[in-house]
Amino acid sequence: MDRSRAKILVIDDTKTNIEVLEGILSNDYDVFVALDGKKGLQLAEKVRPDLILLDVMMPEMDGYETLHQMKEKGLVDNTPVLFLTAKADSKSEQQGLDLGAVDYITKPFHPNLVQLRIKNQLEFKHQRDHLQELVEEKTVDLRKTLKVMLTSLGALAEYRDPETGAHIKRTQVLVQMLAEKLRNHPRFKDAIPNNEYIDYYATAAPLHDIGKVGIPDEILRKPARLNEEEWAVMSTHAQMGYDVLVNATHELKDHPLVRISAEIILNHHERFDGDGYPNGLKGDEIPVGARLMSVADVYDALVSKRPYKEAFPHEVAVQEILEGKGTQFDPDVVDAFMELESQLPAIYDRFKEES
Repeated sequence: MDRSRAKILVIDDTKTNIEVLEGILSNDYDVFVALDGKKGLQLAEKVRPDLILLDVMMPEMDGYETLHQMKEKGLVDNTPVLFLTAKADSKSEQQGLDLGAVDYITKPFHPNLVQLRIKNQLEFKHQRDHLQELVEEKTVDLRKTLKVMLTSLGALAEYRDPETGAHIKRTQVLVQMLAEKLRNHPRFKDAIPNNEYIDYYATAAPLHDIGKVGIPDEILRKPARLNEEEWAVMSTHAQMGYDVLVNATHELKDHPLVRISAEIILNHHERFDGDGYPNGLKGDEIPVGARLMSVADVYDALVSKRPYKEAFPHEVAVQEILEGKGTQFDPDVVDAFMELESQLPAIYDRFKEES
């Protein structure tokens, strides 16, 4: 904010008051004026002033109601509002301060006091804005650092099993597509409230099999189906990966990216009907990220060649996903998948070309 030419909005139904304030302020600030609360709301939305001077006693819509509506519209979240009033009683001041006003200026106006009060409030605003910028910069830095750390952790699985690397990248794309598709769905809008959370799910997806770094090579790389004992060992990778992440990110456990990553790692083999592992969760007990990951994981496994099987055609894999609707998979996630499935062959062809 350029403090020497800050924008001040004056809302007062008395032209004389406006003229006086313009005379006091116009040398130092850009002054915008409105003669009633309704026009003041419109001008505040258009101009986005740095400070508002708001008369209390106005017809139709008084200053208190005007400020209330400004708050509802988010027009004064970081904008100081000073009430202009001839009423100096404590009850009126309390009402204005409760609404969020920062100060009162009484009539008749004393030019030096008006200038000083406005100067002080604009200085406070500048300091708050600067502090907020510093906080946002640090938040972005932390997010970038955390994302790099988790991405690096997820890459560990690729070193154990080269096939896992391509699987990680493909499932990441599919999880992101599913999250984007379900963002506005009533059942998912709280878990996917914005684009930032879509990025969290996409960032977390590559970590889903991180626990496989603890599985012995003779099981992890066995060129045939696992027997019952081997499968029991392999199935520990979800809990093992969860423990690794929790220990590595203990001090950041409340960050949504860490939470979502942990939920995906631990629960991506849970089934919607409760017959999955490691904890037999059922339905909405399974975190959203794990439900997205489950569909992406199974589809990719079906269309991928493995030492113990050939790749299934896309159409066969889609039918398998559809048959798991309501049993293995969340029905709404399957519906979202079905809306996207026609795009997947082209995406997978692009991955082959990049490889």
